[in-house]
Parts: sequence; structure tokens; C-alpha cells
Amino acid sequence: MIKFLDLNKINARFEDEFSSRFKTFLGSGFYIKGSEVKNFEHSFAKYCGTKHCIGVANGLDALTLIFRAYIELGKLNENDEVIVPANTYIASILAILNSGLKPVLVEPNEATYNISPSEIEKHLTPQTKAILAVHLYGQLADMQAINIIATDNNLLVVEDAAQAHGAVSTSENKKAGHLSHAAGFSFYPTKNLGALGDAGAITTNDDELAACIKLLHNYGSSVKYVNEKIGVNSRLDELQATFLNVKLKYLDEDNTIRRRIVKRYLNEIENPKIELPFYDYSDNHVFHVFVVRVEDRTQFISYLEEKEIGYLIHYPIPPHHQKALLPYKSLYLPITEAIHETVVSIPLSPVMTSNEIEIIINALNLY
Repeated sequence: MIKFLDLNKINARFEDEFSSRFKTFLGSGFYIKGSEVKNFEHSFAKYCGTKHCIGVANGLDALTLIFRAYIELGKLNENDEVIVPANTYIASILAILNSGLKPVLVEPNEATYNISPSEIEKHLTPQTKAILAVHLYGQLADMQAINIIATDNNLLVVEDAAQAHGAVSTSENKKAGHLSHAAGFSFYPTKNLGALGDAGAITTNDDELAACIKLLHNYGSSVKYVNEKIGVNSRLDELQATFLNVKLKYLDEDNTIRRRIVKRYLNEIENPKIELPFYDYSDNHVFHVFVVRVEDRTQFISYLEEKEIGYLIHYPIPPHHQKALLPYKSLYLPITEAIHETVVSIPLSPVMTSNEIEIIINALNLY
């Protein structure tokens, strides 16, 4: 059986470093907001090219805290509209709703699966105050076009970079997390930079925003027992920061391996029944997942199961058809719905063997 993602094998590579760093962590007696969190925040900000990184509990909190901070600073107000791709994972939309803002769901570019700039322009209203650009599957959204729209219309731009750690904009030579006013990252264990539990971070160059988020994510407090705002407890765990400090050093190398495997898939999978993803062969895609499209998904996944090849569906139900988002059920989003009905993610990770890759390619060509 070829696993869709072998997390045990991925993290086994770092076991000795994990063990050594864990002993240091344990012996420190400092388990919340210690030196490991500070080191990671500094290192990840430097990696992304931003002034600030604030570690938080998870990716959803990262996005929510950005929006909440903008409201605290008076740059957003309750019920302001935030344009967001309709085919994203629901967390992107929940962050907007949980902040008291109004998500406006728009169709993606069918080739890249990322939010369509032309669709953004169609949905602009006087109530539009921000754009949430999701780098879906690890590929950067068209940030150049999005930022032009935002500048022309005085809008905030936030990146949902949960799947795009290390992706580089070739036009600007900047990484994900440094292409907007602020960005939210997830370090969920399956991510390209994954912790061993929940973890997240926010990057920004905005000093005022960073200061506000630092208050909000720690009970609204900068001095112990002195609370300036109504905050939350959403801090990056010291132990998870320890693991992330180890793994960050290997992120670019792992992304390079992912792209190498992708090039094999794109060059060697030749089957008219299987639509392969768009890729311009630049570093703007880190392939968090490799997503193909098939007309008969039920038949295709049955075939994969028969061949003992793992798979996942990202994502089987579009957000506007989820019970949690009932008010959006009547939206007409044919591109989004077609994507959610036909996508299948096949195995891709930096620890796959040549034999596993060969088996998958041969199996897909015989489908």
C-alpha cells in the first residue's frame, strides 16, 4: 500500500534532532512563550522576508486574529465585505464570519484553482473592504493583479498561506507571507512545514497591526495581569515551536523534492481521462498536494483502492453547500461545484521512493 502521506516517515528523518531539542525544552522548565517560540518567530519572519511573525495556536486563529486586529484598529468594521474564493477550505470563510465580517464568495480561475482577479472586480461594492487571497494547494494566487485591484479600491489584502510555505513570487521575488498586508499560516502536521500538533503564525510588515495581534492572542495583555483588550488565548506552543525550528531548515529542500516528483508526474502521466494540474515550472508552487481531475471520481478512487494507492479529496463538499453556511446555499458557483465534484489528490511527499512514484505513474496511465 502506498500511503497518501506517511507522516511517520517524514518526521522520522528528524528524530535525533527532535529528541535532543526536546530534552533541552524539558529541562528548561519554560513551557509557554519561551525561547523556542521567540527563535521561531524571528527565523520564520526572516525566511518570509517580513518584519514580524507572531506565533499562534493554529491557522484559523491566525486569519481570525488578523481580521479582529484590523477591527480593533478601525481599519475594518463589523459587516464589512471580504472577498474570498468560493472553493477554499471552509476555515478561510470561518475566519471572516468569526470576526463579524461578511464573506463574499467568488469563483476561481479554473486552471489554477486560485481566486480570479476578474471575478473580484465583478463583486466589488462600496461595502468591500478586504480581499482574502488563498494560495490553494500550494500555488500562489495572482498577487500582482490582486494588489493592483486593492490599491485602486483602497482595500486590505490578507493571504491565507496555510498551504504555501516557501512559495516564491517570480515577479516580485518575495515569498508567501510577504505579498500582502498580512498573512496567516497553518503548521498542521500534514503541511509542507508541519508541526507535531496544531500550530500557526501571522506575518506582516505593519508595526501597528503586529502590536495589536500580540495583545489579542495573549488575553489582550502585554504585561502579566494587565489586560488592555478583550483577547483570546492563542499562542504558539513552545514544544511545537521546538519542532518547527528543526524542520524549517529543511523546508526549501523538501519543496524542491516535491517539485522534482511533480515534474515526473506531469511529464510521464499520459491519460486523457486524467486532467493534470497547471504548473508554470516556477517556484510559485510548492505542491502541498497534487490534484488531478477526473470525470467519474467514484470509479477512479475505486481503481486507486484496487491498486493500493492512497488518495484524499480536497475538498468533497464546497463551502456554500455545507450546513454551517446555509445562507450561501443558493449561490450560483458552477466552476467551484465542478472542481469539488472532480478533484482527487494523489500521493506526493519528500519521502516517496522512486519505486512508489513509478507504480503511481504506471497505474494512472493504465486507468
